[in-house]
Amino acid sequence: MPQLVDRIARSEFGTPVYRNAAPAVLYEHAIAYDQGRISDLGAIVSFSGAKTGRCPQDKRVVDHPDSRDDIWWGPVNMALPGTSFDALRQRAIEALNGCERLYVVDGYAGWDLTYRIKVRIICSRPYHALFMHNMLIRPTAEELASFGQPDYVIYNAGQYPADRSIPGVASDTSVALNFERREMVILGTEYAGEMKKGVFTIMNYIMPKQGVLSMHCSANEGHDGDVSLFFGLSGTGKTTLSADPHRDLIGDDEHCWTDEGVFNIEGGCYAKCLGLSYEREPEIYGSIRFGAVLENTTIDPETRTVDFEDGSLTQNTRVSYPIEFIPHAKTPCLGGHPRNVILLTCDAFGVLPPVSRLTPQQAMYHFISGYTAKIAGTEQGVNEPQATFSACFGAAFLVWHPTKYAEMLAEKMERYQASAWLINTGWTGGAYGVGKRIPLVYTRAIIDAIHSGQLKHVSTKADEIFGLAAPVSCPGVPAEVLQTVNAWRDGEAYRTTALKLAELFDRNFEKYRDGASPEIIAAGPTLSAR
Repeated sequence: MPQLVDRIARSEFGTPVYRNAAPAVLYEHAIAYDQGRISDLGAIVSFSGAKTGRCPQDKRVVDHPDSRDDIWWGPVNMALPGTSFDALRQRAIEALNGCERLYVVDGYAGWDLTYRIKVRIICSRPYHALFMHNMLIRPTAEELASFGQPDYVIYNAGQYPADRSIPGVASDTSVALNFERREMVILGTEYAGEMKKGVFTIMNYIMPKQGVLSMHCSANEGHDGDVSLFFGLSGTGKTTLSADPHRDLIGDDEHCWTDEGVFNIEGGCYAKCLGLSYEREPEIYGSIRFGAVLENTTIDPETRTVDFEDGSLTQNTRVSYPIEFIPHAKTPCLGGHPRNVILLTCDAFGVLPPVSRLTPQQAMYHFISGYTAKIAGTEQGVNEPQATFSACFGAAFLVWHPTKYAEMLAEKMERYQASAWLINTGWTGGAYGVGKRIPLVYTRAIIDAIHSGQLKHVSTKADEIFGLAAPVSCPGVPAEVLQTVNAWRDGEAYRTTALKLAELFDRNFEKYRDGASPEIIAAGPTLSAR
């Protein structure tokens, strides 16, 4: 790889290398060389090929004596020999050197100057370069001129397959991370999100070493400086609810909590597009303009109008854009200590209340559990909820054991007196297929009542199985919706479904029981209610 000084350099093989090319240049290249198209909204439309989501089963971490004892080994962090990483790295570099043109993006991860790291992306697709131009923090011209050597390098040769004969490589796809070499290698997948989450995984390793809590959450700030964190898995509303026209957005996905407050890791947002409309999400919809990347969306061949309802390529259609495209974005993306910590779940069982006020022990239990539910379709057309548990609402990106992040969160919440809430953005009045989705307008009203402080002083009523204290009233939300059992027509069906979900919670928590205090264990559902 060349030593990059100018914006356009050449590799040792004569390949032109474009460093931090302007979005307009990357648009031109995407159209000329990468089958890109311009939508009627001004965003470039690109396609990630066969892989339209991350490949966690192909993620590997190098097993090295210096980091071995720090890593939560298992299905999330599968070990890779160092010699195998070297072979993958060599294959990626040879593949990149054989390309007609290369792109380098130098940027930062972390808005706090004390903790930010320098990241370099080397790739062959202009779509990937524009994506990371959006997602990393963009250096000024002066910072770029003195950027120097990066702290971490990502070699993205995703157009080329991995070599299955390399020990530890299980398929044509490989996403390999080496903390000692400070490098990541991507082969066999062109899904841009692998780079974004690779950077997050790196931060999840190095930040706790410095006493900083890294978090898979969004964050926003009110006019009086009150900060809220929104934890949640994909599809729970993390991006939607943090993009609030009455509050400033700090970030939509990845943050750190220091002794000074919170900071965003990223320079952009990566929002879901399926079903997107101006009426439902005006802030996100308005960000789809020149400079944004629409990933795997379909457009009309004549008008170039985006069909946000079309999930034929993937249900995981996405848009990437710089954070300043959000009108109420706060830059630099820094905030004070959070006043509210909100855990989001999309409960397709229809059991959990729309909002619950959590005790510190319940907050830790539900943070470690990381619950949401998805709808699973079968070939026969039968649909039923499937529970999904992801520790810390982001297990796929953790490096240390989940209890380390949970303990750090508990300590910071206690020190800075943050309130904890569990919000269900899923179903009410019955499970999926019987009940109905909780209207977004109700969820927004609940969030507003939390931010105003109204909900903190409302009396609550706890259910007998989960012990969740649901407020009995909230402005803008019908009282019968707040008490979930009252929203079900069949009380016995509610009880049966609630016990089923409670058993799933209990079974999942078994793996963390040895490292959890008796108080946290007791904060889970009560199966004796059977």
